[in-house]
Amino acid sequence: QAYLSYSNIAALTHLARKPGWDITKTLDNVKIWTHEEGAVLSFKVEMQVKVPSHVAFSLLSDFSLRQRWDRHFQTCEILQAVSEEEKIYHVTSAPMTGHQPRDFVVLVSHRQPSRPQEPYTVAVRSVTLKAMPPSPEFCRSEILCAGFQIYSSSSSSCTVCYFNQVTSGVMPYLAANLTGSSKSIEDTALECIKFLE
Repeated sequence: QAYLSYSNIAALTHLARKPGWDITKTLDNVKIWTHEEGAVLSFKVEMQVKVPSHVAFSLLSDFSLRQRWDRHFQTCEILQAVSEEEKIYHVTSAPMTGHQPRDFVVLVSHRQPSRPQEPYTVAVRSVTLKAMPPSPEFCRSEILCAGFQIYSSSSSSCTVCYFNQVTSGVMPYLAANLTGSSKSIEDTALECIKFLE
């Protein structure tokens, strides 16, 4: 478990530091970036939020609140509280047209910064849990690496960066999203900002 939580945080930090991010869209307080490497597409959504960084961190690290702003989350329940900073959740998402509803078993690890210039971190990855085997009513899906980095901008504002690394299975859905035929990423980002503020 210690290794999993360490590698969860490390994978997100590594993804965030990768060179070669391309900006694809800029709105008033939201920027969307993509990064391609072989069959893996990653995206980063940068949001300017008018709340202190520690407030954004406490709201984003509690995954059970995510349904309030992310319409892709249908249900979210805690399966296991591994430690103060680690919880395993079962998440279900609404079915997309012509597809079975998906579910995920994820480990959410959150860390406060150890130095002033470092971000607050909330890292997410799929794990297997014997107590929650795949069920026939859902298509069990995998999150390779996702999460938030929250940087303090001032005493009353912060920059929230959301990252997600996507496998080829989700690629067609996302490609449509990034070329602008669907505004789902933007809409979700704006809902997130509204929720945090």
